[in-house]
Amino acid sequence: MLRRYQIENSKIVETADEKAPVLLYVNPDEAEKRRLVETYQIDEHTLNSALDPDEQARLECEPNHIAFIYKRPKNYSGDDQLLFKASTMGVFYFGELLILVVAEDTNLFEGKQLAKVASVRELMIRLIYRSIFHFMEHLRVINTIADDVEQKINKAMENKYLINLFALQKSLVYYQNAVNSNGALIEKIRHNAARFDFTQEELELLDDIVIENNQCYRQAEVYSNILASLMDARASIVSNNLNVLMKTLNIITISIMVPTLVVSIFSMNVTLPFGLKEHPAFWLIMGLGAVSMVGFLIFWKYKKW
Repeated sequence: MLRRYQIENSKIVETADEKAPVLLYVNPDEAEKRRLVETYQIDEHTLNSALDPDEQARLECEPNHIAFIYKRPKNYSGDDQLLFKASTMGVFYFGELLILVVAEDTNLFEGKQLAKVASVRELMIRLIYRSIFHFMEHLRVINTIADDVEQKINKAMENKYLINLFALQKSLVYYQNAVNSNGALIEKIRHNAARFDFTQEELELLDDIVIENNQCYRQAEVYSNILASLMDARASIVSNNLNVLMKTLNIITISIMVPTLVVSIFSMNVTLPFGLKEHPAFWLIMGLGAVSMVGFLIFWKYKKW
């Protein structure tokens, strides 16, 4: 699917003009891929890499354009089971024309980072800027979810909460790899600044992006280390909760078995002691059973088992 955009009053707006400076291809079909390869001479391998979620960020300098692939957070859905993943996006810069290729439909031009754009070249930089903030937003969400899951683990013994923590930890590993890959790409863009003909303001913006990306990576690293260090502790809590439950069940079982033993002894086919008759003997036996149970509980508490 092809969408066209242009810059009006420093805003990115959709247009029907075929000469629009920004073309967005969302999950292009074979005909659109063929057009990109034949008309714009985009390398077919690079185009397919832009749609591969496992592709690493990289920069390619072609004769008539500059192409690069960068990582961005994938849209999260409830079916992902708390697993956050990164997707890829292809950017093909032709000077006055910018072609964007994504595998999934998304609100690409939202966010304060894209609130004011002066040129196609600046838009290209700010798209990476927006991706960094998108990662940081997801990291805050992951941290909030992790805190909530940890509280539930303290009170429950279900494995699903541990599985949720494993999914969040896996997500942080994905994000660390994606942010680190973007960092290498940004450095390559800085080293090839002359090819892009960046202005001084755009170079300063690129320096800010480097700082923000490093902070994002460190934040993901901190969250990942904290979550990893807590995994063993959380597993121990689940095991301890199980031990407490088994201890309680043992107390109940033994406290019932002791009076049962007393009653069973008097239930044997023998003469009742002290010349007791059946009716008063019944209450005596029940009383002995109750006393034995209370005595056992007192003994258990005394021993602090």
